[in-house]
Amino acid sequence: MATKLEMSESQDLAIAASSTKKLISNDQGEPIKEPKRNNILDDTGENFGCCGIILYVFSIFLCILLFPVAIFFVFKIIKQYEKAVIFRLGKVCKNSKGPGLFTYLPCTDRIVVVDMRTRSFDIPPQEVLTKDSVSCRVDGVVYYRIQNAIMSTCNVANVAHCIKLLSQVTLRNMLGTMTLTDILLDRDLISKRMEAILDEATDPWGVKVERVELKDVRLPAKLQRAMAAEAEAARDAKAKVIAAEGELNASKALREASDVITDNATALQLRYLQTISSIATEQRSTILFPMPIDMSSAFLQETNA
Repeated sequence: MATKLEMSESQDLAIAASSTKKLISNDQGEPIKEPKRNNILDDTGENFGCCGIILYVFSIFLCILLFPVAIFFVFKIIKQYEKAVIFRLGKVCKNSKGPGLFTYLPCTDRIVVVDMRTRSFDIPPQEVLTKDSVSCRVDGVVYYRIQNAIMSTCNVANVAHCIKLLSQVTLRNMLGTMTLTDILLDRDLISKRMEAILDEATDPWGVKVERVELKDVRLPAKLQRAMAAEAEAARDAKAKVIAAEGELNASKALREASDVITDNATALQLRYLQTISSIATEQRSTILFPMPIDMSSAFLQETNA
């Protein structure tokens, strides 16, 4: 039983991978178009044959004959977000029914109710080897809804399972052609490209892929430590460069200030007094400082005069 399940899963993966490719190659390596599939819906219609018409008329006559009782069986109600696909004598009717109240023939009709609401599923973490030979695990989420109930019922057996397998294959194929830097920086672009590929591939199934998002990109622990060390070294180097530039600018400013003070001796004295004033405002205490002789020379000269 386990062998059969593995074989069925591998076959589903192969079918999902083939749906993402539009061209195949022949023995000479030349691309040729993929052969056209026969659509199941091409055989729809009301042509049931002689026996089918007899059964159809008989079922109508039976419903009329048992009218008081048959009224409880010929009416069906489905919800606002549902569509009903009717198979009459094994053939699908051209138009789906609902929502609301509609009639059918219990003897010849079989009803399949399809939910039209948006659904979602998680893409399992995929082991991906990037273009620059880096191994990582990537997962995501897909949102989709059924827009054609008849196509989703007749063209595919299990819509959710098929879309899940197709999304896994598409994610691995896309990320395998990109580098790790592109994956980390262009996540929005990857999501949009994957959404377009899935939407085109699931169009024959009557499915509309509304949104695809990458949830997480997990790197090996050793690679994370190496990237963190590289980023820390880059930040340290940048900080040293900024500090060196600050020291250079400060030295240039000091040199210009010294040139100004050298030209005028009074400027040094004023700077001295300004420094004393700033110290006095910051600390409320008595400060004793020596009086430079140069400052009193001007007053002495005025006194002698």
